[in-house]
Amino acid sequence: MNISNEELANQVRKKFIDFFHEEPLLFRSPGRVNIIGEHTDYNEGFVLPVAIDKSIITAIGKRKDGEIHLHSIDFEELYITTLDTIKREPSKWTNYVLGVVAQLLNANHIISGFNLVVGGNIPIGAGLSSSAAMECSVAQALNTLFKLDLSTLKLARLAQQAEHEFAGVNCGIMDQFASVFGKKDHAIRLDCRSMEYHFVPLDLRDYKIVLLNTSVKHSLASSEYNTRRMECEQGVKWIRQKYPYVMSLRDADREMVEECISRLDEVVYRRCRYIVEENNRLHLACEKLRLGNIVDLGQLMYASHKGLSEDYEVSCRELDWLVNAVRDFPGVAGARMMGAGFGGCTINIVKENAIRQITEELSERYRAQTGLELEYYVAETDNGTSEITIDKYQRA
Repeated sequence: MNISNEELANQVRKKFIDFFHEEPLLFRSPGRVNIIGEHTDYNEGFVLPVAIDKSIITAIGKRKDGEIHLHSIDFEELYITTLDTIKREPSKWTNYVLGVVAQLLNANHIISGFNLVVGGNIPIGAGLSSSAAMECSVAQALNTLFKLDLSTLKLARLAQQAEHEFAGVNCGIMDQFASVFGKKDHAIRLDCRSMEYHFVPLDLRDYKIVLLNTSVKHSLASSEYNTRRMECEQGVKWIRQKYPYVMSLRDADREMVEECISRLDEVVYRRCRYIVEENNRLHLACEKLRLGNIVDLGQLMYASHKGLSEDYEVSCRELDWLVNAVRDFPGVAGARMMGAGFGGCTINIVKENAIRQITEELSERYRAQTGLELEYYVAETDNGTSEITIDKYQRA
């Protein structure tokens, strides 16, 4: 949905009023991009996400009964259930909403029935965490509506658990954390074990973050995501046989991986090698950002993609083609695939004055190569989850 956040908020509010004949509360949660540090979050490693100016917006209001009425603008669908009959649905957007509700009920929070309308301008399936943004937007909406007084971190964890149990994806904390804690003009260096985080100034100068959407989403994504997690856990078990203090791959180094895994299983070895190297790349990337060295940051991104493609094997033909193709342009500092993989977007650091030429040339070449249309988005940094008002699209 290629509309601004302000237009989206007006659209969601109007739809709510049309359906339920009252003024709603409005909440916004952003999507995210991850500069570097992919698949490290569920290995208790480090990530470097940025909240972006594409969002999920939720309108909400109380009911006088125990019913839940949900409407999605994007799917043009109305869904009705009750607090007593919440259940998972096969591959439905409602799981992201009802999963949050189920977590609140399981924790004995007191809520009643409600009406809700949700809409977004985050491209679905592009690896920009539209699902996490929806979960966080809904979590904050329910938190405010029913005065639950949950902390920001609690909301992120609740949203993560909703994705585990209702969407069936055993994701790490990065997506939800970035959505609720985002800060404009900054990346978040997050330690996914301790939840300690630092804001790293993101001054790209004359560069912009450009997302190139492959327009494909291979069916492997969810199942292979869970498989990679199990492979990494197996690697940790083998390392712990000699180094019992290693609780996750963030505690391991390259020498441990070589010594304890390389002779046992080639696949598990490459998975673990990638994670250890990616954590190291992230620490270097933070230093490059602090120094304003965008060129060296870009080289780390290229190295990250190579590891994701060859060692972690979560890339695909279309992603690899795009990353290799942008190397031909001097206006590109770096690029890599982003998200769970097997489709979605590449993240590119591109000189602002080169964006038009690069996207036009790549679009023609990509169409000739794949038969698909290449979509692109220029992402600006933004703040995290908040209540909003329509008036000048300000925070409430």
